[in-house]
Amino acid sequence: MSVNVNRSVSDQFYRYKMPRLIAKVEGKGNGIKTVIVNMVDVAKALNRPPTYPTKFFGCELGAQTQFDTKNDRYIVNGSHEANKLQDMLDGFIRKFVLCTECDNPETDLHVNPKKQTIGTSCKACGYRGMLDTRHKLCTFILKNPPESNDSGSASAKKEKEKKNRKKDKENGSGSSEAGNRDDIDAPEAVDGDDDDGDWAEDTTEEAQRRRMEEISDHAKNLTLSEDLEKPLEERVNLFYSYVKQKKESGVIDGADKEILAEAERLDVKAMGPLILSELLFNENIREQIKKYKRHFLRFCHNNKKAQKYLLGGFECVVKLHQVQLLPRVAIILKDLYDADLLEEDVIFAWAEKVSKKYVSKELAKEIHAKAAPFVKWLKEAEEESEGSEEEDEEDENVEVVYSSSAHKLKVETVKPETPEKEEDDIDIDAI
Repeated sequence: MSVNVNRSVSDQFYRYKMPRLIAKVEGKGNGIKTVIVNMVDVAKALNRPPTYPTKFFGCELGAQTQFDTKNDRYIVNGSHEANKLQDMLDGFIRKFVLCTECDNPETDLHVNPKKQTIGTSCKACGYRGMLDTRHKLCTFILKNPPESNDSGSASAKKEKEKKNRKKDKENGSGSSEAGNRDDIDAPEAVDGDDDDGDWAEDTTEEAQRRRMEEISDHAKNLTLSEDLEKPLEERVNLFYSYVKQKKESGVIDGADKEILAEAERLDVKAMGPLILSELLFNENIREQIKKYKRHFLRFCHNNKKAQKYLLGGFECVVKLHQVQLLPRVAIILKDLYDADLLEEDVIFAWAEKVSKKYVSKELAKEIHAKAAPFVKWLKEAEEESEGSEEEDEEDENVEVVYSSSAHKLKVETVKPETPEKEEDDIDIDAI
């Protein structure tokens, strides 16, 4: 699974991606250690040697580090979770990768061991500056500078020039060779100036924004297909992060359509109410049901599976605020029912079976016990409505006495008798 290099950017089409850190704990006791399995891939995405982020972890954790470059094993002593290391990696990226001007990770380090300085240059905006060398990792970088890309590119240019000269020799004479050299060198200088001019144009904010927005439809489709190929758990986590970001940015109140679209994109629509319950409900759930009714309706309307997940989310909220919400289970369920978020069939099916899927068996029994009065009331109301529907279907000309015995006499038994009596009366009059 890939994540944004700058994880403060929530744009799913952000073009700077890196693999999520994979950490594996090995050994026991004093010999326990954490191997970062994919450190080479992560460092490649950051354009930094893999030893730098590994050493950064050691500095931040106060732990020793080991590098086995031949076998691509990068180790931090001690037991450390992948999520914790991922958060620390964000700190490394902020200090040693992102450009301080444009926040893009297209930067190179320039180490001068003699002057004990570390400079940075950004390929995106052209910024050049110096790093603060007070961090412990800077000492390691000064002793182990990265391989200079400039020298590599220069040597590559020289090789290309040699090849061009060989071709010229094969095609022409020595006299034309000098002219060819002039012809070749001049355009290269012009091309270099053109490249510099292009980079200069990209320094404006409008150009940077336009460059970020110019992503082809094909690239977008690739990103969408990549997300759909991920396991269900990862897709649910993506949706959770999306809704959480909307909530933290303060725009969730009007983002119901966007949230539904994201759930449909990740193919987790049925599980949407479970995530929304966790993020939007607390001890003030009654007021929040009214506030976010539209959000839940987009998922629960005519979707019984989503309604079941909503009941699961409701149980989780009760677990978190047990003191405040457990005595009010029945009235909260009625609020969900009145808001058209739950149907009778779903409530009855839920009430019949106590499940420990979301909460403990003991708490689930308590919740069902508190919900029993509401379920009983709902069943009685349904029976009364069924009785009224049967009465409406009876013939209007037939009078029915609503007693326990008469209630059993339906149209089938009463209606045929009335026309027979009418026919007998007509026959008598005729005589």
